[in-house]
Amino acid sequence: MTTAELIGADSGGIIAIKALLVFIFCVVLTLMSVWGERRLVGRMQERPGPNRVGPFGLIQALADGVKLALKEDLIPAAADKIVFVIAPIISATTCFMSFAVIPITGKVSLFGHTTAMQLTDLPVGVLYVLAIASVGVYGIVLAGWSSGSTYPLLGGLRSSAQVISYEVAMGLSLVAVFIYAGSMSTSDIVAAQSTWWYGVVLFPSFAIYAISMVGETNRAPFDLAEAEGELVGGFHTEYSSLKFALFFLAEYVNIIAVSALATTLFLGGYHALPGLGFTESWLGGWFTALWFFSKVLVFFFVFVWLRGTLPRLRYDQFMQFGWKILIPVSILWILVVATLRALSLHGAPRVMVVGFASAIVLLVMVVNLGFDNAKKKKLEVLEEEVVSSPTFAVPTIPMHVSSINVSNSGKGGDHV
Repeated sequence: MTTAELIGADSGGIIAIKALLVFIFCVVLTLMSVWGERRLVGRMQERPGPNRVGPFGLIQALADGVKLALKEDLIPAAADKIVFVIAPIISATTCFMSFAVIPITGKVSLFGHTTAMQLTDLPVGVLYVLAIASVGVYGIVLAGWSSGSTYPLLGGLRSSAQVISYEVAMGLSLVAVFIYAGSMSTSDIVAAQSTWWYGVVLFPSFAIYAISMVGETNRAPFDLAEAEGELVGGFHTEYSSLKFALFFLAEYVNIIAVSALATTLFLGGYHALPGLGFTESWLGGWFTALWFFSKVLVFFFVFVWLRGTLPRLRYDQFMQFGWKILIPVSILWILVVATLRALSLHGAPRVMVVGFASAIVLLVMVVNLGFDNAKKKKLEVLEEEVVSSPTFAVPTIPMHVSSINVSNSGKGGDHV
């Protein structure tokens, strides 16, 4: 029985319970993620981090959320009040909607009913996630525009340009997964990784997606929508109280959502590590949820690691990296994967497949070597231009200084 058939047999009560469980998982993971990030960054910066509220500071995130909810809610006089209120709601709700097609477990029993921890199984589930993520940026753009202030507007515009740039690369990185899996359904993609994870087979796609998801979530070193040094606080500068808390919640739920999608598409989803497949039957199949969330937490640790180690990029570097490197590399990789897939499906000799792959590797090495040589030549030319004498008129620097001995100035003044 397929996952779609299992989910199709769910009653309304089972669907409501699963939706409530997914919501609780997301909220609890968000609270723990905030605490975990502060603790990890504190360790990286040789300080303890939150350690007062609750054991090891575990309740610190909950206390901060209560504090934000009880703060005074301010709306600027120049703001568009309706859009100002709706914007954080859009950002928060779209993040939760992404989990509707994420398979968290395999076949499990829920109150005596056999099902899977997945709300729905769409034939185009991955495209649904990308569409929801695209709608989420409207909350950021509308927040910046409706605030009636210049700096939030700049933060919102930066975010829109950022998401457009990196969503293209993210979408292209998933094409190779669709080619190999033969489906856009998340459950089918997970089932297709029973032998080899696509993170190994399609490592370039995995690397491109991992970079793109950091840019998609406005996280360091790509957090240009919230660049404090030049934008005060970014698109949410004018927000306070519960509305700011919704943006804060949306950021962390979005991190968990893109990490869950990466786990589903590249790391086998809820499947156990190679050699530990026997654990998938533990606890009636619910142990697979532990494997799933463990992989998600690994991605979250990488997010925190990047924040604690890398400086923020300049805006021109960020856009150049997205349009001139990630997108062209994604397109070339799609051509390579499609050719290899066509050769294997048509029964081409193994020698031909290996020869084609070797030719691609050599071509990449040659292109990389050419780029390195061009970069060295450019640096040499710049150094020569700096060292060589300028072509414009330069005033002569006086080499002799005349001074007067003040102590003897009354006696005739000896000049030196």
